[in-house]
Amino acid sequence: MPLNGLRVVEAGCLPAAGYTAQLLAGFGAEVVKIEPPGGDPLRRQAPFASGATSAAYAFLAAGKRSVVLDGDKAAQAGALERLIAGADVLIASDGPPFDHLDIAAIAARRPGLIICDVSWFGRSGPYAGWQGADAVCRALAGLVENVGPAEGPPLAAPEFQALITAGVSGFIGVMGALYGRARHGGGRALELSVFESCIAHSEYQCADGWLRGAGFPRGGVNRFAPTYPLGVYRAADGWIGLTVVTPAQWREFCNLLGLEHYAARADMATGEMRLVFANELDAIFNERLSQRPMAEWFAEALRRRLPMVPVWDMAEIVNNPQFRARGAIVDITVDGRTAAAPGCPLALTATPPRRGGVVEATGASVLPDWPAKPAGQAATGLPLAGVTVVDLSMGWAGPLCGRFLADLGADVIKVEACRYPDWWRGVDATEEVFRERLYEKAGRFCALNRNKRGVTLDLTHPDGVAALKRLVARADALIENYAADVLPKLGLDYAVLRQVNPRLVMTSMCAFGSSGPWKQARAYGSTLEQASGLPGTVGRPEDPPTMGHIAYGDATGGLNGAAATLVALLHQLRTGEGQHIDLSQVECLMPMTAPAMIAASLGAEPARTGSRHPAFAPHNCYACAPDPAPASWQVQGAPMPAPSNPPPGARAEGWVVIAVTDDAMWPALAQVIGRADLAGDPALATAAGRKAREDDIDAAINAWCSGRTATQAMATLQQAGVAAGRARPALDLYNDPHLAARNYWRIVRRAWIGDFPHGATPFRDAGAIEAPPVRFPAPTLGEHSVAVLSEVMGLSDADITALFASDVTGTEALPPRPRSMAAG
Repeated sequence: MPLNGLRVVEAGCLPAAGYTAQLLAGFGAEVVKIEPPGGDPLRRQAPFASGATSAAYAFLAAGKRSVVLDGDKAAQAGALERLIAGADVLIASDGPPFDHLDIAAIAARRPGLIICDVSWFGRSGPYAGWQGADAVCRALAGLVENVGPAEGPPLAAPEFQALITAGVSGFIGVMGALYGRARHGGGRALELSVFESCIAHSEYQCADGWLRGAGFPRGGVNRFAPTYPLGVYRAADGWIGLTVVTPAQWREFCNLLGLEHYAARADMATGEMRLVFANELDAIFNERLSQRPMAEWFAEALRRRLPMVPVWDMAEIVNNPQFRARGAIVDITVDGRTAAAPGCPLALTATPPRRGGVVEATGASVLPDWPAKPAGQAATGLPLAGVTVVDLSMGWAGPLCGRFLADLGADVIKVEACRYPDWWRGVDATEEVFRERLYEKAGRFCALNRNKRGVTLDLTHPDGVAALKRLVARADALIENYAADVLPKLGLDYAVLRQVNPRLVMTSMCAFGSSGPWKQARAYGSTLEQASGLPGTVGRPEDPPTMGHIAYGDATGGLNGAAATLVALLHQLRTGEGQHIDLSQVECLMPMTAPAMIAASLGAEPARTGSRHPAFAPHNCYACAPDPAPASWQVQGAPMPAPSNPPPGARAEGWVVIAVTDDAMWPALAQVIGRADLAGDPALATAAGRKAREDDIDAAINAWCSGRTATQAMATLQQAGVAAGRARPALDLYNDPHLAARNYWRIVRRAWIGDFPHGATPFRDAGAIEAPPVRFPAPTLGEHSVAVLSEVMGLSDADITALFASDVTGTEALPPRPRSMAAG
């Protein structure tokens, strides 16, 4: 396995750190988890995998060694120091037995060590000492405010989405550092913020809003502007998920349901126009779709190339033969019982991850006697310097994968075609688009493609294919997220490209993977979420399975794609071997369902509880007085170019997420809200006691919140040590004082749009004032074609002139041919 022989110490109790370490263990690392004598507190958090062990803990701990250090604090610190002396990697977070490690001192003593220090908000800035929770971080990142019923309250799903996102982000940082140490030498101490990790899911809203001046208001359960229909509908035997974006998909969907007359209506030509009729159309769609079972609709969708999938429940996911065969569902052993759990989604074909594992009891392993390693030296520069990556991807997931590699220093060359540019530049091919070059003015494209060079090659032309092969011959990796049948039709599948370059790492990012009966499925990020089982764990009991995002699957797929590519690149560096990565973006979301999946596999009935938590109480989203609208949004003194107007239909409202994640927070909360009687009530001293009176407690909190804004409530509660975060629109991230103090946003000027803010990576060198730099903005179409064709591919001036003359390459978009290749 790629990480065999790697020694990892995990110290602390933050689940995000646990998932980073779990991914390392999955590829062969020996992970020693240090626990307090009573065990990690997460072991005692519902839902349970068995009578004794938490399902969340079981998922994170399978395959690790559990060690309890003996003696007093000084003896424990000495034992940890000796263990770290023999380690390659330290994954640290707050929590017992050490509460907080002195990372700067450890890095000074052992500069060759790779450290990832994980915290809720990072180690600097106004929020650095705040209490965090999964839902609190998502609320602050703009991921709660736009979810749920239009009238409110927004839905703050209980857990694991932020923590898994941060865990993968930490793994990317660690794998980048491991690659850099293997190639260039030197260790690296990183810090990772869970909050900043979450912004991967909301940054596209920020990017679009920067140029538009407003976001979209909360539209209701499973309703996300500007796309419609997008949601979950009743089938005869369950639920079916649907996303319609293009005019062709709208026509095909209407034909499928026998509603051809709707496809012909000019007032329903776009998703935004159809939203006006959403209530009427939803009733019709539910009536038609409820007449046939999920499997029949899915078969029709595959045949018609529609993004339409079953919304399976946990029992159906666990027993799904496709997911089992691909290793997306594995067996783990916990307290002597076998449970089903999400497998590692990083599907490397030559060096696959371990499947399953045993969850050790607290302190079941003895402290290993690792020989000490040399202290080493610290790394300088970016870890992927010298790596060349060809990025064929479009949209969100693939470009985010490439952006992480570019941010880490790789030379990422983005390949588009003048007739088929990245569809995140825009999907309309109107005269205005070409005349005004609107395809150069898409904020989301600019956000996802910084630090890349851009070339154009028409891959439907033989000369374009030949040119791409010349580029691939000189590359280390290639990323693509086309539907599974596209590259084989072009003669550019992995079997062909490995003949061109046997050491090539090729990352394919299809919805269900590039193997199996569903490989042809068309999907957007919303489709991925619908098929992952996640909606069945989110929402109120009276609602359909509830989506938590317009496209959760995209950013999640991009993060996992980058993680998988880094593992394969490290293996390539050490062995010279390339391989194909057959990533399924649906499977990448499944770790977010881990607690529910494990519990369901052992017979527990899954329950959707709105914003409440199965273990913590209180845990909810509470109504507050509205915060004043900002006069403007600006970053580093650069004002938003569009007027900062509230979106049409927006309400004056305020919401705060409060999460009492341990019993010590409860009396502090009760005192803050003026309820000393509740603080002193022994029946409420435990979460179980508070769960029994959750309605009364929520009423008391709502009464207190109603007299102050969400920002005031958040600040007061955090000052008292209670986890709380304002559920705010994503655009408010531009004015966030914590992000400003940490230099999270960087302004870079780009042609056609001017000053544009870019968010940082969620990891940075420990103690650094900012994360890795934005070296240059997203490319304009074909901006670097001449340079890449000549300097990288070695083509002559005459060859390049011929490619321009035949429109194989160019710098302006052209109308598409009647039938275009479709990206997955």
